[in-house]
Amino acid sequence: MSVPRKPRVELRGWASTQRQAPDGAIESEQRVALPHPVVAWDADGARALGRRYWREVEGSLLGLVRPRRAGPGLELRLLGLGPVLLRFDAPRVEASAVRVGCTYPIAGGALARRRGGEISFVQFDGGRLELSSAIRGFFPFLAGRTGRRSLGGTLYKHVQSRIHVAISRRYFAHLIAEASR
Repeated sequence: MSVPRKPRVELRGWASTQRQAPDGAIESEQRVALPHPVVAWDADGARALGRRYWREVEGSLLGLVRPRRAGPGLELRLLGLGPVLLRFDAPRVEASAVRVGCTYPIAGGALARRRGGEISFVQFDGGRLELSSAIRGFFPFLAGRTGRRSLGGTLYKHVQSRIHVAISRRYFAHLIAEASR
């Protein structure tokens, strides 16, 4: 598998926020301003947001983590065959004239402490055209509870969280570059 080259696209209006709730749930959102829509304002465009993200996961991680269909949902597996790192239920798709999105409920896996939360990809126009990638209500196995020091919490913050942010940046850059062609 060839490594996808990082497109040379300036990400304008890049913002990234992360926090951990007292119950240990993770909230992380990355946003970027768009020069133009990157997908159509319909259900196919919404699904394309999700598909492109999972391609970016596989490419960014050099194929070590691979998305695989699992019934109506999706699994991220080590080398495509190994243990299920994260399992997602079927995506929920939304589409309107100002918002398209694809949201995958988190159903478990080795990197999840329990079922819960979601990852979503949304293009929206609320006066400024933007694209977002967000994780909400996720209970990662590697994160401890707020206020408690733990090796797992350190690993989440310095490994899993940073990987998600880096993949989001590449995802945004690829979508913008592809839509500009």
